[in-house]
Amino acid sequence: MAGVSETAPGRLLVVDDNEANRDLLVRRLEKHGYVVTTAINGRDALERLAAAPFDVMLLDIMMPELNGYQVLERLRDDPPLAAVRVIMLSALDEVDSVVRCLELGADDYLTKPFNATLLRARIESSLARKRLRDREALHARSLERELEIGREIQAEFLPARLPEIPGWQFAAALRSARQVGGDFYDAFAVDASGRVALAVADVCDKGVGAALFMALYRTMLRVTASRNGGSAQPDPGAMLHLVNDYIATVHGRSNMFATVFFAILDPPTGALVFANGGHEPPLLRRADGALERLLPGGPAVGMIAGASFSSASVQLAPGDALLAYSDGVTEARSDDGSLFGDDRLAALLAAPVGSAAELLARVEGELARHVGAAPASDDVTLLAIRRAG
Repeated sequence: MAGVSETAPGRLLVVDDNEANRDLLVRRLEKHGYVVTTAINGRDALERLAAAPFDVMLLDIMMPELNGYQVLERLRDDPPLAAVRVIMLSALDEVDSVVRCLELGADDYLTKPFNATLLRARIESSLARKRLRDREALHARSLERELEIGREIQAEFLPARLPEIPGWQFAAALRSARQVGGDFYDAFAVDASGRVALAVADVCDKGVGAALFMALYRTMLRVTASRNGGSAQPDPGAMLHLVNDYIATVHGRSNMFATVFFAILDPPTGALVFANGGHEPPLLRRADGALERLLPGGPAVGMIAGASFSSASVQLAPGDALLAYSDGVTEARSDDGSLFGDDRLAALLAAPVGSAAELLARVEGELARHVGAAPASDDVTLLAIRRAG
């Protein structure tokens, strides 16, 4: 519904089944410069509200077809119409009638016959509240649009396509709890030899601040991996150390750190060298069903200047699958508040994994069943890798 201008005359709808009352109100209101439309009953009023915007409605209580109470109930159930300010009109001055109207959403109440000065004062007060609400709604829409733009820009930081390497499968998904978030994943070639950098990270907190640091972490990991990932013996721990010291020293006052799983994969050999900076341990499912966890070898990245991060390595054989994820998976809550949990996630890898996409779909499906209609409490990120058997 259109808002009321700060300078334009108020658009009023007078609803009364008594023609004499309507005519009297119209003359008084138009004399003060208001734009006035009339309706003869509640049903007529709802039709006019649906057809054109109004700022204030002066609504009689006792009317045929739909009385004032019923109109208020309809407005309450229709958010676009609920923005109209409502002043109730009635010859009744019983307290119960006043209370019922206010409980149903009316903003003010006047009894007949009307005092002209009081009538105008009540209308001006309602128009002032309408203007304030319109300004708030406009500001909220502006913020919503800015966040939507931020969401679109942030989505561009994720890889447009995952690596396509013969004998390997990659799949990933990210679901933000808000328009923008602090989680991200990445997978990209680091040199001509075919090595691939893999990352899953979770910046502390949520919202715009986390999203800004997400972009910073992602960019620094990419730059660091491109410069050092192609060495004879890449060291992800040393790379996390470089990122950590920059964040902790240059942006230490922001107290924004991130948990990061970062790895370099050599597809021809299946060697995976990794460092885990305080992140959820990825699950490695061997082809025979055995399960391993790639444990942290250092604190969260950006928390402590000078922190060290150890690198470790594993060999991915044909049929092995790796699942990296953020804590938004294991800490996802159902309607009754129960957590998804580590054990439930690990149990999903008990069955054979036919492909990375199939593993991802399995986890997402079970997660959706667990959460149900409960609101998302954190970003959810998944990255699955499988070496074809």
